[in-house]
Amino acid sequence: MKSVFFVNKAAVLLLIGLLFQSALKSQETLYPFSVKGKYGYINKSGKEVIPAQFDFADRFHEELAVVKKDGKYGFIDATGKFVIQPQYEHKTDSYFSDGLACVRKGTKYYYIDKSGKVVLEPKCEHAYKFSEGMARLQIGIKFGYIDKTGAVVVKPEYEGAWDFKEGLARVKQGGKWGFIDKNGQVIVPFKYDETFEFSKEGLTNVRIGDHKNGKWGYINKEGKPAIECQFDKVFTFSDGLACVRIGDYKDGKYGYIDKKGKMVINPIYTGAFFFNEGLACISTSPWVIGSFKDAKWQYIDKSGKVVISRKADHAADFVDGLAYVSYDGVHAYIDKTGKIIWSEAPIK
Repeated sequence: MKSVFFVNKAAVLLLIGLLFQSALKSQETLYPFSVKGKYGYINKSGKEVIPAQFDFADRFHEELAVVKKDGKYGFIDATGKFVIQPQYEHKTDSYFSDGLACVRKGTKYYYIDKSGKVVLEPKCEHAYKFSEGMARLQIGIKFGYIDKTGAVVVKPEYEGAWDFKEGLARVKQGGKWGFIDKNGQVIVPFKYDETFEFSKEGLTNVRIGDHKNGKWGYINKEGKPAIECQFDKVFTFSDGLACVRIGDYKDGKYGYIDKKGKMVINPIYTGAFFFNEGLACISTSPWVIGSFKDAKWQYIDKSGKVVISRKADHAADFVDGLAYVSYDGVHAYIDKTGKIIWSEAPIK
């Protein structure tokens, strides 16, 4: 009997686990939209799930979304119900990350859990979201990092700092950028004039030289050169490719390289963005006095083939299968075939 009890208990636990996983999978992705200055949410088929009622709405992160109501920011669940009442000031990265959200009231910053309970009250000039278990703080004019207990793990001694990505964070010291690990140990020396975070591809883009004449390339997580600094501008690797620019910001052209530095999509575009979910947004609109004149954007696949030819008013990445674009000033969501899933007004 005893062994049967244990078998049945294990079966129940397994069933609970499967039901929990099924519930997680059944939660549909919601996308913010706006109509006449009010925000709501649709699902992937374009059906309105949460009516337009907020003054601002962000994407869902960890099952909650930041919205603005009556001048303050709070958090809603997927039904549109406020889980945490609007009471906070604007903060660009106040969404939930690592189970906590960094919020601001007046000049004070707090970290709250999903019930709205304050779990950390850092004394700082500015606080940022948690990433990989670490959050950066500005204390005075220097930056450091705390862990989720609030303990200072990396002392505030840097002139600049960004979130941890792939186990490393870019920090600035003596006017140069390098990378530290979560113990504060310097992994990549302070030798670069500009850097970005490491991507999942294991590389980051770095610049040697000033903004006007410097050259960009890539290093790996050991700080060793992966692609020689030779480009006039480069962007983060995504989907195995990176966007690079040949020439200056006004007359240069954009193309894409692979992780060996080989140009796989020729630099023929006047504007280009990351590959995301297999597609990238590109433009061939002419430059006029350093800016686009009536810029229009299309989408290419990783072979360089234009797969969505209809020209949008602005660049937008695909996220969870949809991209938020506009045609002749009318906002819309499109899928990867270019089909309009939702629009704020009829589009011809």
